[in-house]
Amino acid sequence: MLRGIYTATTGMVMNQEKMDVIANNLANVDQTGYKSEEAIFKAFPEMLLQRTREDGMGWVPAGGFDLAPTVGKLGTGVEFNENFVRFDQGAVKSTGNPFDMMLDDRGQKSPAFFVVQTDRGERLTRNGSFIMDKNGYLVTSDGHRLMGENGPIQVARWNWTVKENGEVWINGKIGNDPDTTVNETSNQWENPVLLDRIKIRTVEFPRHLVKEGNSFYSVTPESGPMLEFQPDKEPLVMQGYLESSNVNIVQEMTKMIEVQRQYEANQKSVTTHDSLLGKLINEVAR
Repeated sequence: MLRGIYTATTGMVMNQEKMDVIANNLANVDQTGYKSEEAIFKAFPEMLLQRTREDGMGWVPAGGFDLAPTVGKLGTGVEFNENFVRFDQGAVKSTGNPFDMMLDDRGQKSPAFFVVQTDRGERLTRNGSFIMDKNGYLVTSDGHRLMGENGPIQVARWNWTVKENGEVWINGKIGNDPDTTVNETSNQWENPVLLDRIKIRTVEFPRHLVKEGNSFYSVTPESGPMLEFQPDKEPLVMQGYLESSNVNIVQEMTKMIEVQRQYEANQKSVTTHDSLLGKLINEVAR
């Protein structure tokens, strides 16, 4: 009976973990480039139940070799193992904003990421919503600089464009001074010059990346270091587009209902076992 209470209690803890993950997915459904998570659990070893006599000793049938006939198996609960991140491609959303970029890595073996410079070092991100700071650097909304192969990317507001292979081109006649007065119509692109190439990386085992905040990932010894893509397998960089989160609202709401019902069932089981245990103690006390 006590084991039944323990099993039901671990089930409640499991469902609480599931609910936290589902709630986090729903809270970030509008977050650019957000990747949904799923709680993964592993079961404790099962116990083999065998029939015994009233005195607790094993019952051995005449001519049999078994110490006691097998009744069945009893689960001993589960424990939380990991939050598994699904790196499926999110929906493409056109914005027309040249500071918005997304990575199209459909068909790739491993997901692609932008690289940004933070106070804690370089981090990976799928959030391609960038702005330009007062010094002309492309940065995230938190001020972290987008990295190119040669360092942070610095441009003039209307004097830069990104090709599908990640190359950043500018009009050499205008330069990349952020104080340069130029607009979209006056820039004739008389002298296109390759400025840099956006730094795009992946890892060998993306499931072992560690999430930081809402959109950053840091590498771990298990994920492996940042890796470059092979020339014939590079993802496409789409300027003027953003990647929506890959959270499926209908599926998440369905999961939420299922988890809530499972939690209530386990809660009722605990209450029932507790009531029976109380009656048993009262009978023994008599």
